[in-house]
Amino acid sequence: MNVAVVTVGDELLAGRTENTNATWLCARFDERGIDVERVTTLPDRIGDIARVVNEYRAEYDAVVVTGGLGPTHDDRTMEGVAAAFGRSLERNDEALAWLESEGGYAREDLTAGTADLPRGARPLHNVEGVAPGCVVESVYVVPGVPAEMEAMFAAVLDEFDGAPRHREVVVADEPESALVSRLEAVREEFDVSVGSYPGESVRITVQSPDPAEVEAATAWLRERVQEREE
Repeated sequence: MNVAVVTVGDELLAGRTENTNATWLCARFDERGIDVERVTTLPDRIGDIARVVNEYRAEYDAVVVTGGLGPTHDDRTMEGVAAAFGRSLERNDEALAWLESEGGYAREDLTAGTADLPRGARPLHNVEGVAPGCVVESVYVVPGVPAEMEAMFAAVLDEFDGAPRHREVVVADEPESALVSRLEAVREEFDVSVGSYPGESVRITVQSPDPAEVEAATAWLRERVQEREE
């Protein structure tokens, strides 16, 4: 399964808010063996959101959109997602009823538009806040507030299926440039994906759905790489 993550917010693009939601979502997908093919950050503009969501929903198995939910003037995500599907925004009675019965809100106390979702959307209830999320076909829309996003996404995580993957790490005490030929050789010798990440040392990751292949490739590397002593 492959997915795209779309984060929405002018504050993200201005650097005023760190994009922790993208990191958190990517980590959850990686744990389930799901490939994240795109992480895109967009401004609070309906046209941009509609265009990217429409493109990504055709290209990937699922799209997760986070941020820009609510009834205020700069919360444009629901409008953008609705436009991507050519649907109108409508009051969702199920979302509204949940806010009254489970959220503890009186209908007259809720800001107008709080429960407006794209027509035909499946609402996702917000147990940590107010603004509901939703699912429209393969597009999942969740809040931008991290606690709200994480709780809401946890409720739908089982709807995302991936292949189990296995990973080992070798920490090399050599320059990355010196490792190039051996990194190429291990990829030719074994059916694994290999990544190298330099810093004070070089972290080499070996990954595959086959644990035996990972074990063999890792052993091959350890025989040929000067490992850093811990």
